[in-house]
Amino acid sequence: MAWIAVDWGSSSLRGARFDDAGAVLEERAFARGILTVPKGEFGAVFNQLFGDWMAPSDARCLISGMAGSQQGWIEAPYCACSANLDDVAARLAWVEPGRIAIVPGLSCEHTGVPDVMRGEETQVFGALRLLDIDAGIFVLPGTHSKWVRVQGGRIESFETLMTGEFYALLRQHSILARSLPPNDAELVDTAFDAGIAHALRSPGLLQAAFSVRTLSLFDRLRLNERPSYLSGLVIGEELRTRQLKGDEQVVVIGAEVLTKRYERALAQRDVRVRSIGAQATWNGLFSIATRIRA
Repeated sequence: MAWIAVDWGSSSLRGARFDDAGAVLEERAFARGILTVPKGEFGAVFNQLFGDWMAPSDARCLISGMAGSQQGWIEAPYCACSANLDDVAARLAWVEPGRIAIVPGLSCEHTGVPDVMRGEETQVFGALRLLDIDAGIFVLPGTHSKWVRVQGGRIESFETLMTGEFYALLRQHSILARSLPPNDAELVDTAFDAGIAHALRSPGLLQAAFSVRTLSLFDRLRLNERPSYLSGLVIGEELRTRQLKGDEQVVVIGAEVLTKRYERALAQRDVRVRSIGAQATWNGLFSIATRIRA
């Protein structure tokens, strides 16, 4: 059976095809996230981009990410936590029965309020396979960062923090924007570390964020350092609210530009870190595929 994996997000689309052992034979990437696809045309876009891979009669495809949202190809109802690979595999939403399916995503509750994820659960399952573990704390940084707890191979709970979105809001639409350069330069490590440190010792971001303006007014923060400092503040706020023990290990899953920042930030909490990149998605989708075959 030829397995194909697709990670279909809001702004981008990636695909890979596997051999029988789960090794990636070929990858493709396109700027065709779900927001670029008109309603009713997902099938046509999929066939245009991956039709040759799906030509063999034994080809099967698993899709993770926002393709299963209300704005996607078809809506894949969430699978409630706690959930393991078998639970997710049993709740797949089939676009073409037995041939193309969408991973459902997960939901959980915090004091009566729901939280959701789509795509991150697949990355976590992939990280478990890559690291050969069945428990741990996982963070998936981004526009909406996810902190996930796994025990016995089951995703027990998770929390969403709007870290990346708050950075963008402060960066572009607050009074702080007047103190910042038009574009972000490369990360300035010392400024980023200072932002982390200030956030960790502050009562909260509502107070800490104003330091971008005051440090700028008193010429204690160079123009090119200010975006790095602000990034440190919002990521530091994320870490300030986490209950982490010094001897714990956190697995960070994501693009290198973000995982490096979280490695630096978690070092100030004396937390050990392991980082995993894009291969987590493919390993997660292959892990779900093995459950279907079984």
